[in-house]
This record gives sequence, C-alpha cells and structure tokens, in this order.
Amino acid sequence: MDGRMGGALGRGLPGPAPRRVGRRARVLRGRSGSGSGCSAGLCARIPISMAVEEEGLRVFQSVKIKIGEAKNLPTYPGPNKMRDCYCTVNLDQEEVFRTKIVEKSLCPFYGEDFYCEIPRSFRHLSFYIFDRDVFRRDSIIGKVAIQKEDLQKYHNRDTWFQLQHVDADSEVQGKVHLELRLSEVITDTGVVCHKLAARIFECQGLPIVNGQCDPYATVTLAGPYRSEAKKTKVKKKTNNPQFDEVFYFEVTRPCSYSRKSHFDFEEEDVDKLEIRIDLWNASNLKFGDEFLGELRIPLKVLRQSSSYEAWYFLQPRDNGSKSLKPGDLGSLRLNVVYTEDHVFSSDYYRPLRDLLLKSADMEPVSASAAHILGEVCREKQEAAIPLVRLFLHYGRVVPFISAIANAEVRRTQDPNTIFRGNSLTSKCIDETMKLAGMHYLHVTLKPTIEEVCQSHKSCEIDPVKLKDGENLENNMENLRQYVDRIFNVITKSGVSCPTVMCDIFFSLREAAAKRFQDDLDVRYTAVSSFIFLRFFAPAILSPNLFQLTPHHTDPQTSRTLTLISKTIQTLGSLSKSKSASFKESYMAAFYEFFNEQKYADAVKNFLDLISSSGRRDPKSVEQPILLKEGFMIKRAQGRKRFGMKNFKKRWFRLTNHEFTYQKSKGDPPLYSISIENILAVEKLEEESFKMKNMFQVIQPERALYIQANNCVEAKAWIDILTKVSQCNKKRLTVYHPSAYLNGHWLCCRASSDTAPGCSPCTGGLPANIQLDIDGDRETERIYSLFNLYMSKLEKMQEACGSRSVYDGPEQEEYSTFVIDDPQETYKTLKQVIAGVGALEQEHAQYKRDKFKKTKYGSQEHPIGDKSFQSYIRQQSEVSTHSI
Repeated sequence: MDGRMGGALGRGLPGPAPRRVGRRARVLRGRSGSGSGCSAGLCARIPISMAVEEEGLRVFQSVKIKIGEAKNLPTYPGPNKMRDCYCTVNLDQEEVFRTKIVEKSLCPFYGEDFYCEIPRSFRHLSFYIFDRDVFRRDSIIGKVAIQKEDLQKYHNRDTWFQLQHVDADSEVQGKVHLELRLSEVITDTGVVCHKLAARIFECQGLPIVNGQCDPYATVTLAGPYRSEAKKTKVKKKTNNPQFDEVFYFEVTRPCSYSRKSHFDFEEEDVDKLEIRIDLWNASNLKFGDEFLGELRIPLKVLRQSSSYEAWYFLQPRDNGSKSLKPGDLGSLRLNVVYTEDHVFSSDYYRPLRDLLLKSADMEPVSASAAHILGEVCREKQEAAIPLVRLFLHYGRVVPFISAIANAEVRRTQDPNTIFRGNSLTSKCIDETMKLAGMHYLHVTLKPTIEEVCQSHKSCEIDPVKLKDGENLENNMENLRQYVDRIFNVITKSGVSCPTVMCDIFFSLREAAAKRFQDDLDVRYTAVSSFIFLRFFAPAILSPNLFQLTPHHTDPQTSRTLTLISKTIQTLGSLSKSKSASFKESYMAAFYEFFNEQKYADAVKNFLDLISSSGRRDPKSVEQPILLKEGFMIKRAQGRKRFGMKNFKKRWFRLTNHEFTYQKSKGDPPLYSISIENILAVEKLEEESFKMKNMFQVIQPERALYIQANNCVEAKAWIDILTKVSQCNKKRLTVYHPSAYLNGHWLCCRASSDTAPGCSPCTGGLPANIQLDIDGDRETERIYSLFNLYMSKLEKMQEACGSRSVYDGPEQEEYSTFVIDDPQETYKTLKQVIAGVGALEQEHAQYKRDKFKKTKYGSQEHPIGDKSFQSYIRQQSEVSTHSI
C-alpha cells in the first residue's frame, strides 16, 4: 500500500463518526443526453441528462445495448424440456430493463434495444437470463457480468458471452469504510502487549436481498493459530448502514503464556495476521443469513503507521463452487456501447464550436468542418448524431442541412436515385426527424399500431404461408382496412408535422426541382424518400424501436406490420410502375386495391403541405402531449382525516398539462396535479422510509412521495417532471430532503409541517421539453471523433496538398474524400487539427492534475477499484515516458 491511501489517519478511537473521506459526487441536472431508458409514453424523445461534477468537469455516462439471442440453454427438468425465458439488464444487481418473455425455446431470440444515461457509479453491467415459473419465483439460469473497465473491449460489436453460474457468494456490491489502529498496552506485570482496534464506520450500496436489506458485519482477527470473531448490531431496512462500532483484539501475548496453549507462540507475528470483514443480511428464513461480501486486510498495512483508514470495495467469497462448467449454461449475444463524456466548461469549446457552426455558410460546404467530419468518420451516422444535436441546439440545423443537401443534389445525375444513399445529408435528416418528430410519430401512428397489436387479426396474404382454416379473401380485407386506416392518418397529419421538418422538406423540394427541371415528380419524391421511406415505414415495421410498443411484437403481428409497411412505403413513393416494385406476386395483386388516383392525389397533397415554408403557426396544435407513463409506488397523502398512509402501486401518467395516477392503465384518474401546482421535484432521502429510489413531487398543500422501480427510472421521472414545471412562477428555492413523520421533519427536526425547507433546491433544467441538448457535450463528442480519426484528417490534408500542386489524376488513396476546393478545405483542416490539439492538451493536463490529487482508498476510489488501478498504471507510464 502506498502513501496515497486513506484520508485523515490520525483521528482518535473511539469517538463520533468522522466526516466521510472525500466529497460526495453531486448529481447535476444538465442539458443533454440522446434518449432515455424508459419504455412507455413519449419519454424516449426527451434526452435525460445526468452528469457528475468533478472540479469544473462534468462526466456523463451512457450505455446503448442490443440484446440479441441466447443459445443452448440447459433443458428444463421436465417432460417438455423447453423454457419461457427473459433477460434483464442490471447495474450491479439493480435491474433497469427487462425484455419480453420468449416462450418454449432453448435458443430464445430477443432482438431488443435499450438505452439509458447512467445516474450513478457502478462496477458491473450484468445480464441475467430467467426462466419464468408460474407456480413459484422465476429461476435464474445464468448471468453475464462485464466489469466497467472491460466494456471498451466489446465496444459496438456483436459478442457471444458464455453464461456463468449465479452463486450467491459471488453476487457482491457495495463498499465499507474502515479504520485500524494498533496500540501498545502495558500489563500489570509490566509486559508490553499490542492491541488492535478495528472501527467500522459505514457501508454504502449494499444489495437489496428479497426486497429488503437488514445488514450486519462480523469482524474477525485470523492467523495461523487463531480466529477471533465479533459482530455489529443489525441495521434494519437500509443498504447504507451507519455502524460506527469499534472492536478490540489482542494481537500479541506476554511470554508467560504456555507454548501448549491455544496460541502456541510467545510473540505472534503481526505479518501473519489479517482482519476479515464479512457483511451479512439478517434473514428470518430457515436457510440462514445471506452473504453480502467480504474484505481481507493483512495487518502488515500497519507497518508504516499505527493507524490506517480507507474505503474498500466488498469482494466475493471464493468457496470453490464449480458445480457447472461455463459452457453448460449456454451463451448470450450482446452489443454494448458504453460512453463516458468528460465535458469542460463552455469556453474551452468555443474555437471548435464556432468553426463547426460556420459550416452552413461556407462555400463550398465540402470545405466546412462539419462536412469534413462526415468524410473522415467510418460511418456517416457517427458524425450525424452530434452534428444534428449541436446545430439544433444553436438553431442552425435547417441552413446546414440545406447546404449539404444542395451540394448532394448537384452531384446527383439521376432523379430516381436522389437521397437514396447513406450520405451525410440522409443521416442528418434521419437524426433530425428522430429528435424533432417523435411526438408527431406517436400522435399519428400509436393508436392504430396498438390496435393492430391487440386485435391479432390474421392478415397473411401469401398463399404458401396460409394456416389451416384461414381464408385468403378475409385476410386481404383485414390487411386492406389496416393499410387504409394508417394511410389516412398519415396523409391527414400534415398540420401536425414539426416546423423544423417542414423547413427542411421545403429546401429539399426546391433543390430537387431546380436541379431536375424536366421531372415534375422529383419535388415529391425528394420529400417522400424521407417522410415515407425513412420515417413512417420503419416505425410501422419496428414499432418498438420508436417506443410505439414496449417490446418486439409477436411473429404474427410482426408479419402484419411488415405487409402494412411495404404497402405504405410503395404508396408514398409515387413510383410510376408500382406493381413492378414488388418482388412478390401476391403483393402486386394486393396492391391493385390502391391503384386509384385518389391515393396518389392524397400523397401529393400531404407532401405539398409538409414542404410548404411558413404555412402555419407551430402552436396551432393544442392537444396534450403524453410525456411518460408507467407503474410506480406512491405513499398515501393523508387527504382523508383517518386514512391509512400506506404504500400502493399505481399507474402514473404525465402530459404537458397534468400529472395523474390511477389504479391501472386506462382507468379514470384517482388524483391529478396540474403542472402549474408542481412547486419542486426532488429526491427523497432513503432514511425517510428505508426505501430506495424515492422522490417527492411538492405541491402547495403537501408532498407526494413516490418510489420508482430503479435508479434510471427515478432519475428519468425527476428530470422530466422538473423540466415540465420549470417555468412555474411559484417554484420553491428550498425544500425538505426528508419526510415529515411523527410530528417533525426528519431532516431539520422542525415541528411544523409548513416550516420552510432546509436545503436549497437542485439546479433547474431548461423548460423546453421538445428538445433538451447540451451543446458543450455534443462539441466534446465531435472533438472525440476528430481525435479518433486524426490519421484520416492528416491524410485529407495530404490530399488537399496533392491536388493543389498537381493538376493530374488523384492518387487512389485520396479518392475517397470529397474535396471541391483544396485550398479552403486545407485551411479548415488546419483549424480543426489545431482546435482538437488544444482540447487534447486540456484533457491530458486535467488527467495529470487529477492523478496528483486522487487518493486510492478514498470514498470515490475505494481499494479494489480495478478501473482506478488501471488508470494509475496508465498515468504512471505516461509520467515515466514524459520524464
């Protein structure tokens, strides 16, 4: 152990609990994110921002996961052998997402995506495969646990992971704050002995076992010839217990002890002893208490000093349980993208940000910084996501997309291929529609999609795939009715199309009409290639990806939606030979229903409306916007004089008008809070009700206490409720972080239930619910991409020099870049490389400063933090190299 360990090592024992080592990381409500982890309502279009502040730097964590399929799961020990399985995503052991159940399979396919901003520190990203059991609790088949520091190894690539056996002794999370002190004691005979004082201050982040945690610790001094154990008190209903207990052990014995005694030594060697801390959950079950984790500390850490204090991560117990080979449990295919953004204050990004924002005005646009990013990135999507978010944030997305679209149209030779490739223009428009058009998509499609999913009408029109008893004519009629309904709601929805989308479509229409003046339909196909082909059709085909359904649909419904999507796509394409556009003869026959001119006219009228600039007031649609909904647990508010203040599960629903709850989805509201009456939304301290993930919605009369399912959902609800109520004139500046119980506030002990709050409300959020973007975070992401592809930037510089000097054929290695003006492009590249280099130096300096200040063994970096150990090795190598 080195000198960085611990905190203040010289405090006395016993005594009052010391101030915690380090400072607690403060969760900020920033302005950013690219989605949320919720699976209901429209919350996925509202980016949830969660940043931890570190001395002028904000750190954002996010994870995007594709859960593919499992293979070769062990057979069920019954006659049918099959299993009904689902998969969960966990931060450590806290479940934050669950897939649908795949029935009767040992190779279940899930194909589900999950995205969330991670609101806290974590050690493992874990995946559990469960087998649903109707008669008793679901049983765990196996798990995949990826350490945080290993996530980059599997970044954005499909990987098969062997399922591991789930052993209760290996399911460990949490940390312990401990102090050891060795002191000399003189006996009555004048002999000097050594005594050890072991003080357990507290634990944090212990797991919840079977819905509760009643932890206690055992402290054991162990050596070759002895084992002496002591035990703390049990702390009820908390996974952050404050023990603050001291235990004393005799380390050495006077020489008068007999060699035949239990200790069998004269002077016990301290180097051979260790302190072992075991955490347990006190259980009333007959199986005994559950093991929560352990740590072992050799007493040789006290060689340099008689006092030693540090935080430790709990570790699993190695009991040699190898009942199954790893391959016996099957495997799980995953694609994980973990991102950690380290964001400085805005001034650091000004040079690069200003250079990017000038892109829309540069001539030619191919010489701009934004276009160059699209040229060097391996995939255009990488560049499009942060660029669109940055330009949207600063109100420049329409001129930027207009500029790159005009440039692409000028390079297009055939009007039939306009905007059909995966160009930067196409990807940027796709991303803009996802961000700005999600509510429009939900309002337009969700009711009909839900009906298709619930009705389960047979719509198979392929004669080869018809099931016994099905009638082809009936199926065609069912499908025709669905297509008609969806076609009508789309073509009548033009007035609801977001203004930013309409402005982009207007510029596409004008550019295409100017470039191909002889083709009268190109003004329509330029727009329909996005709104039908890349917006409505994909949402119908895969509604779960657009939060129109919570999970993937069943095979029959998926087939119905595929047929609807194909038909809608063809109707919107306005192609001259529509029957020929189908490879399948049965689709061509079905399309005869829609060959009437009225369908083409409806499409053109719709496209005319959504591509007309300045045609309407964007606030003309005044219907409530559903923002988020889902089950949570709420505490009764005591509105009835003699009512019980117990906890009940309720369906909560938030629109931009009100926050309500009801018994079940679709029931009439039991209680409603107008948005204007939400005075604050804050976390509730766990000590109030001994329950995790609680928050409070504060109203003029009282506070509504609510428990969410997990930390991700709690943060999502807090953020969205804060955003929607941000402009309320009576918002509070102070609040009570704990509840009012037994005649007083638990936080400040004030006796009046109307006493002013004792803590300042957390930082507010922008009130714009539609789009909430952190420009600095997006610029940081763009810097990271430029830095990642620095070799390509330098290669592009060489290409500019080569084309400027030699007026001959391009070298093959340079031909992949679009360079219309080598001199202007070279100037921009030089500025980009300089801006990226300056930011790289700032990041390197920050890492060096942090390395000097950070103490291994502090609350932020407990001993056992492998990611920090790796960081220390990297910084040591950098420092040595610099020297």
